[in-house]
Amino acid sequence: MSIIQRQILWGMSIALILLLFTSGAFLLVFPPDSWNDIWEKQVLDIPFVLFLVSADVAIGLFFGVMSGYSWRKQFNALDGIIHSGDKNKELERESSGFYEEIHSLGAKITNVQNKLKEQIRLSQKLVTEQAEDQHSRVQAVIADERNRLARELHDSVSQQLFAASMLLSAINERRQPEGDPIESKQLKLVEETIHQSQLEMRALLLHLRPAALKDKTLKEGIMELLSELVHKVEMKITWKLEEFSLDKGIEDHLFRILQESVSNTLRHAKASNFDVQLLHREQYVILRVMDDGIGFDVEESKTGSYGLQNMQERAAEIGGQLKIVSLQQKGTRLEVKVPMILDMEAKA
Repeated sequence: MSIIQRQILWGMSIALILLLFTSGAFLLVFPPDSWNDIWEKQVLDIPFVLFLVSADVAIGLFFGVMSGYSWRKQFNALDGIIHSGDKNKELERESSGFYEEIHSLGAKITNVQNKLKEQIRLSQKLVTEQAEDQHSRVQAVIADERNRLARELHDSVSQQLFAASMLLSAINERRQPEGDPIESKQLKLVEETIHQSQLEMRALLLHLRPAALKDKTLKEGIMELLSELVHKVEMKITWKLEEFSLDKGIEDHLFRILQESVSNTLRHAKASNFDVQLLHREQYVILRVMDDGIGFDVEESKTGSYGLQNMQERAAEIGGQLKIVSLQQKGTRLEVKVPMILDMEAKA
């Protein structure tokens, strides 16, 4: 039975009870001369008794319907708010025009909602912390594994390549100048292959275990990286590094871009000269890397090179632009240009 039906029954029942009570009291206080008069009297051509009962039922029906609709409206409002999914909507405020009982119910539901919101907040915080912790642990495992692989490659493959290079050099020194030209050509090819493999290995080690700036400035990190390469590769390495301060995040991204560029040069360029410049010009930081290697097709490499995409993304993250110009058999020039907006605002 709906609330409207219940209120109609209540209204009609109360109206009939009141009718019986008032009629009985009236007849006791003012008894009629003849009981037949009560049944014979008419109102609007309707017997008085029947008219009185009908009017009483109609009044009870009217107030029952009005009361039922009022209660249903308030319950529907509560039900709509509860099931709307909007947990930020306070029932206590929405129920300010309701009956006191409904208003109290709204206040209790609001209290439950607040507890649910707090539980949701704590749950979201816990999920975020778990995700961050898992990410940190995954990154730590990856870093440890990369370091392990780098150590094993350095202690095994890299050392074996170095030993093979030394052995081949000793063989070439003991060979007679008038030896077999075909054999000499083959030995020369083997020597070049070993040399290229060593460059590939150094580039791979740089990828697996990239040097970090830590407490060093960008200039100090670049100088340390290039100074170490000078003693390991046959390329002529030069640099021009200006002294100026940068935010740590910008320094780290520029250093990673340089490492990626060095790795690509060692693996693919076959260059004789390698030059690095770090400049400060008109509120811009410019990192320029140049070599005289064999070059490559920039447009073709952009779609398939993870290294180039990584450098593009790092440059974009610090608001910079990465430009690469490469000519076949003439070399490659890479330039990253970053505005020093944050630095200017800090000084202001």
